[in-house]
Amino acid sequence: MKKAYVFPGQGSQFPGMARDLYDGNASARDLLEKANDILGFRITDIMFDGSEDDLKATRVTQPAVFLHSVAAFSCIGEGAPDMVAGHSLGEFSALVACGAVAFEDALRLVYIRATQMQACCEKVPGGMAAIIGLDDALVEDICSRCEGVVIPANYNSHGQVVISGEKDSLEKACALAKEAGAKRALPLAVGGAFHSPLMEPARLELGKAIEKTPVRTPSCPVYQNVSAKGETDPGTIKANLLKQLTSPVRWTQSVEQMIADGATRFVEIGPGKVLQGLVKRISGGSVEIAGFPLPPQE
Repeated sequence: MKKAYVFPGQGSQFPGMARDLYDGNASARDLLEKANDILGFRITDIMFDGSEDDLKATRVTQPAVFLHSVAAFSCIGEGAPDMVAGHSLGEFSALVACGAVAFEDALRLVYIRATQMQACCEKVPGGMAAIIGLDDALVEDICSRCEGVVIPANYNSHGQVVISGEKDSLEKACALAKEAGAKRALPLAVGGAFHSPLMEPARLELGKAIEKTPVRTPSCPVYQNVSAKGETDPGTIKANLLKQLTSPVRWTQSVEQMIADGATRFVEIGPGKVLQGLVKRISGGSVEIAGFPLPPQE
């Protein structure tokens, strides 16, 4: 049996996140306090006591979700994974879990990513929308027929693709999707056009930091969003990470490849249960799926 650990991305945050880990496990508490020191402010105060609105700010959301996931991983008790993957932001948690990037370096990258994405959203208006009930190829064709920038950004599961781009182009694509028989074409409450060319200014700034960050050979393959393949070469991992911010998240393809490579048990590590649902739909229920259990009280 091969175990796959998967890590969620932005959108899985909630008030009080990681408080149970902080209170119940010394390794998680030490890691979260280290994060406060690295960031220069007590992000744990916002995670534990902040409102939903406080946690929606991208500069807070991304490091908070990353920290919850890595803190949970630090106290998991069922042994090392055979493969790892993360959805968008979650890829940074996966890189820490497999030892490819040090925790401190990954946290700094996540914070740069978050602040640059927030700045980019403020300067370059855009949005995202979920298209439900159409084949991937049809969604791709619809985007190609729209003027301006709009592309498939997240291949989340069969029949569920998130598109991203300029607002006018996004509206046109949603209208065409409904005409083509989509069950839903739903604009999402996000700050900008993530995983699209509109994130290029943020990618350039994040890229400078990624280039300077050491990447080691991972302890197991990491299935990256850009390639949807199990990568083990540090140079390839870094190259894919450089592309991630403006490229689609190939989650459906990643999970399918993990199953083809022998994964029989998927464990979502981090806040929420979104990935458990996506893996269930992608796999058709053919694999075991679990969430991270709360650590025992000390």
